[in-house]
Amino acid sequence: MKIALLGYGKEGKAAENYFKTHFNAECDIFEDFTYDEIKQKDYSPYDMILRSPSVPPLNLPNESSLTKYFFDHCPCPIIGVTGTKGKGTTCSLIKSVLDALGKDTYLVGNIGIPSIEIIDDLKHNSVVIYEMSSFQLWDLEKSPHIAVVLRIEPDHLNIHKDFNDYIDAKSHIAEYQTFKDSIIYFKDNPHSVEIAAKSPAKHRFPYPSEYNPPKLTELLNSLKVPGAHNKENAKAALLAVAAFLNISLDKLIDNYFSKIQTAFGNFQGLPHHLEFVRNLNNVNYYDDSFSASSPSLEVAIKAFSNQKTILIAGGKDRGLDLTPHKNAIFNSNNIEKAILIGETRYSLSANQDRKKFILKDTLKDAVITAREIAEVAAKTSDKPAVVLLSPGAASFDMFKDFYDRGEKFQKYVKELE
Repeated sequence: MKIALLGYGKEGKAAENYFKTHFNAECDIFEDFTYDEIKQKDYSPYDMILRSPSVPPLNLPNESSLTKYFFDHCPCPIIGVTGTKGKGTTCSLIKSVLDALGKDTYLVGNIGIPSIEIIDDLKHNSVVIYEMSSFQLWDLEKSPHIAVVLRIEPDHLNIHKDFNDYIDAKSHIAEYQTFKDSIIYFKDNPHSVEIAAKSPAKHRFPYPSEYNPPKLTELLNSLKVPGAHNKENAKAALLAVAAFLNISLDKLIDNYFSKIQTAFGNFQGLPHHLEFVRNLNNVNYYDDSFSASSPSLEVAIKAFSNQKTILIAGGKDRGLDLTPHKNAIFNSNNIEKAILIGETRYSLSANQDRKKFILKDTLKDAVITAREIAEVAAKTSDKPAVVLLSPGAASFDMFKDFYDRGEKFQKYVKELE
């Protein structure tokens, strides 16, 4: 077997290892190419063309992806989760609850674990929780047994042709379901509703619902991660677990209340997703480096709506319309001061009141300045002030990636005395 690997990130390396080990395959690796360059190559010598997630479909014979391969060979049920943000948290909460119920669970996908790495470990009674980006869904021709569709907002438009292409890719999580399957979707987002409408699944669970089972609020209040959006994610997670067990949400909560409460209480959130770093002098520091879009930024700011917040934002300028970012930053009553960094700092601050922002060249300087402002604000409040890193932009103008950005933020915060 001869395989062309298009891209050599985590999935590409995992694919090379898998196909060499299982099929003694010869793998040719292609990196650093444009879409036009990779499409014009001669693939006639290859038995399979395996795309990495960020490579758009080429529509060539024998073309596939790790996601398609996994869906064709997975022996157990799959719970798939997509959305513009909240996927990782929702998937992790689903796994936490199912683990508490004694299930054999595996969490894979966009969260950083290539699905091919665990396929040999799966049994018929296992359950896979798959975080699915638009890139992994792009040309999928099978849908998960249980599909969760969170809020959908414009994203990745530097890769997708347009927003319709992004929606179309996301739709594959629902489109190939069967009548026996289940779909959970956020009913207050028209794009989530649009995607859910493409599913033929009999079992349909919109959220949030006007009806909340007894004790649901108590369960949601046991979450340690901040923000109303995380309670929404937890509702979606519980609906997914109930669908997997083929019971109602009421029965799930009645039968397993204490186990769910423990699972929620022990969940610390994901790294760089509104991650609590430390408290110093009545100031709480949060790392939301994963935030790379205006919806993420807006949600992070709202998570601390009743606390005086000093925001550190800005990053790589990708030529996007920054109006939603500006509205989120400068129209939020809890933002005491915005400290703007990165390439977008000038665009974000254009035509804004100088009293509302400060420009800084480095993240370290931003942290030091944020500390000074926050400690003054904390003295006039009955709640801790907040220093929030939520860039709302990509990281690669100043950092290797969002992990590097978050780790440096945490380092600078922990160095404060």
